[in-house]
Amino acid sequence: MPMFQARRILMIVLRPAGAGSPCATMWLKPNRALSRRDLRRLIGVLAALALTTAGLGAWQGNVFAPLFALVESSAVAFALGVAWRAGDRSERITLDESSLEVQFLPGRRCARFPVYWVRVQWKAEQGRARLLLTSHGRELEIGAFLADEERAELSRKLMVLLRELNDPRRRR
Repeated sequence: MPMFQARRILMIVLRPAGAGSPCATMWLKPNRALSRRDLRRLIGVLAALALTTAGLGAWQGNVFAPLFALVESSAVAFALGVAWRAGDRSERITLDESSLEVQFLPGRRCARFPVYWVRVQWKAEQGRARLLLTSHGRELEIGAFLADEERAELSRKLMVLLRELNDPRRRR
């Protein structure tokens, strides 16, 4: 696998195994623009702006404005936290001589396909392209959280790795 080195291209990280080992691991992770610290700062700034505006409203006679600002700030903080935690999901694709394994994280969901029979396919449905692994009538979508260009890159990398593993000259 000299064509791919341990490097980061968009949201796909490929880690080839050591010399002579046919195993490779790909990590698919969604883009997370904010760190936890930055998220807390953003929530603090939004809450401060809402409470400042509510304070001005209370000063002009709207005594319920600070209460509503607290409720709104709490709801916005909760929604941003849920959206930020959704960035924790990832997929790990491991290829070795006999199998291709996809593990969905967090969680324990895992799927395994025999390397020789697995195929990488594009399927267009309702204006959205899906990247599928298929084998023996089973289908598994991978990289659903990636952009189309990233899924295309993932497809190319998987096809190259599968072609290398299935090369009959390599098995001698």
